[in-house]
Amino acid sequence: MDSHSSNHHKLTLGGLLITLGIIYGDIGTSPLYVMKAVINGTAIDKATIFGAVSLVFWILTIQTTFKYITLVLRADNNGEGGIFSLYTLVRRRQRWLIYPAMIGGCSVLAEGMITPPISVSSAVEGLESLPMLHGAHIPVVAITITIISSLFVIQQFGTAAVGRFFGPIMTVWFSMLCVLGLKELVNYPSILLALNPYYGIKLLMQHPSALVLMGAVFLCTTGAEALYADLGHCGIKNIRTSWVFVKFCLVMNYLGQAAWALQYEGQRLPAGAPNPFFGMMPEWFLPIGIVIATMATIIASQAMISGSFTLISEAIRLNLLPKMTVVFPSQLKGQLYIPAVNWTLLAGCIVVTLHFKESARMEAAYGLSVTITMLMSTILLANYFVMHRIRPMLVWIFLIFYLIFEGCFFAANLLKFKDGGFITVIMASFIFALMFIWRLAKAIRTRYIQNIKIQDYVDQLMMLSNDVSIPKYATNLVFLSSAKSEKKVEEKILYSILQTQPKRADIYWFVHIEVTDEPYTMEYKVNAIAPNDIYKVSFRLGFRVEQRMNVFLKKVVEELMEAGELEAEPRYHVSRNEMPTGDFRFVLIQEFLSHENDLPVYEQVVMSLYLFIKKLTATPANWFGLDTGAVTVEKVPLILRRVSDVRLTRIR
Repeated sequence: MDSHSSNHHKLTLGGLLITLGIIYGDIGTSPLYVMKAVINGTAIDKATIFGAVSLVFWILTIQTTFKYITLVLRADNNGEGGIFSLYTLVRRRQRWLIYPAMIGGCSVLAEGMITPPISVSSAVEGLESLPMLHGAHIPVVAITITIISSLFVIQQFGTAAVGRFFGPIMTVWFSMLCVLGLKELVNYPSILLALNPYYGIKLLMQHPSALVLMGAVFLCTTGAEALYADLGHCGIKNIRTSWVFVKFCLVMNYLGQAAWALQYEGQRLPAGAPNPFFGMMPEWFLPIGIVIATMATIIASQAMISGSFTLISEAIRLNLLPKMTVVFPSQLKGQLYIPAVNWTLLAGCIVVTLHFKESARMEAAYGLSVTITMLMSTILLANYFVMHRIRPMLVWIFLIFYLIFEGCFFAANLLKFKDGGFITVIMASFIFALMFIWRLAKAIRTRYIQNIKIQDYVDQLMMLSNDVSIPKYATNLVFLSSAKSEKKVEEKILYSILQTQPKRADIYWFVHIEVTDEPYTMEYKVNAIAPNDIYKVSFRLGFRVEQRMNVFLKKVVEELMEAGELEAEPRYHVSRNEMPTGDFRFVLIQEFLSHENDLPVYEQVVMSLYLFIKKLTATPANWFGLDTGAVTVEKVPLILRRVSDVRLTRIR
């Protein structure tokens, strides 16, 4: 880990402040809708309120504190977290573990389309609690969509400028949660008895709608996955230390909401206070509280959006998704922006907001995505423990307990499938299908395509390079190759150089890029197949490094020249200082499925979908950071298995 990262992860006051701003937005805004979901317009019942608060406290303890803060954060991939980082640590153990990782990743992305609508609309609905607006029509949907759209629009410019305010705002938010809760506790101190697990167990055993209530209270732990996903931004020490403050504030607020609600025991909440969270606020403070709540939900949404970008970039690294244009909009390390994902998430958020219209109707979809992700992380984490030689008995206890614990909440949320849970399933299934097709197509390609030795074609390349009858194509001709071997490239590359249109160049460069499991690796290795004429360069780049091939390759050439390993004189009327390496021409090969293939029907369908998806995503020039003026895109037929049994009869 570099010095920047190390300093960033030290336990400091600044680090704690950053952690509050980045990590806890999602789980920190859960008090806006959890107790509201528990009450759900019914008459206030003391046993239900006590039981619900008891469950909230113990879910936060068992799920967030013990599983995530204590156990999951240990599984860091060179300081990085998230479900795909966890999969990276265990993928060598069992091949099938890719499927829990894919399902969990798809659920997180589906959650990314629900978190902004449910969080922001919950805050905006607080306007209904303002006495001056009682009975007035408040355009909650329009306001919510406007706020969310603005948030997605600013992603392309980077959030470093506003990000520095996230920590102080979230500190104010959690302090407000604590103060509001303590204010109500003074009036009803006996609510502290609800921390006894007896009340939660009693509720589950006796309440006729226990499963429905389980689905509601489990929303208190939404965002626990973000603790792990954002590990690379803050570090384990800052997360664990700040959680003590965050959990205390959350528990105090939940207790306060319960105490406030119990003053209406046996009644429904008054029309002007449908949400206990805003009901706790004095009238004079309501406008301020609504503004702070809205700012907190915006920060929660931002954390989810940033997490989605990171998740997609890791999925691309694992060859689960097509390569997309990745932009680094600010100097803040690790911050990235993926335009295609940004606008897709915005479209999803707008659809969710328009479909459900109010936060209460989004809870089922939200809860289902969260529980699916947590179940998948439990499976992966158990395998991580096995690989680290944790006692088998302890691993089995962990696995069985959390599969049952989270499985019960999954079943509870599944009960609301028709009420909105189907939205999660549809969104996650679409993303999973995309990943599955991409992975299957890669496997088909690997099975059929054979790489060839560059050495076998050295003589032909040298002859072409020295053939002055053919116009020079470039001084440095560069091809990007997926072949890992230092001595091989794909057949289509040599076909492009020697047959399609003979491409004469002074030096031929074959470049392979390996994306490493470490985030910020920047290494390269050079194999001089024919010194001063043919080279294979293998780059090892971290999954958070922007791939700027123009810059990187020129740097490699300059270093080779300085070391005396490459002799290259300028071919133009310029000084060596102005253009020491000569010009570069990158050739990118775009494939289309040839009619000469003799593939089984299902492989034909998969490859057709694969190439169609590839065409819709980023151009290779954008992905590899190439200047379009120095890039040639060449279409070649993709032939995996030629038609071999052709029977034609000649007639006269």
